[in-house]
Amino acid sequence: MKYFALFTLLAAPVFADEPVVEAVTIEGDRVSVTLSHPDTGWDHYADGWEVLDADGNSLGIRELAHPHVNEQPFTRSLGGVQIPAGATSVFVRARCNVDGWSDTLFEVSLSQ
Repeated sequence: MKYFALFTLLAAPVFADEPVVEAVTIEGDRVSVTLSHPDTGWDHYADGWEVLDADGNSLGIRELAHPHVNEQPFTRSLGGVQIPAGATSVFVRARCNVDGWSDTLFEVSLSQ
């Protein structure tokens, strides 16, 4: 089963250096997330993203091991994400090594 995220965000303040989830694709247990962030190098870069259920429980975290200064936006995947049966949506948030987790959640509707 393949899901494509609508470009909807929950209302939250936006900070200039916060990583932004641009798109999410879910195919089976594999989640692919496209992020953008003004990476400057090892001193400031997007270093991860997380999939959450509707109750805020973590379903999986993808660590990003290096900056993507010349690759913006970029997409990385995580396999083995178990979405609970009956879930109608999941959320993705991003993290950077300076500001931590973003307060902005990207909602992915699982309805067909």
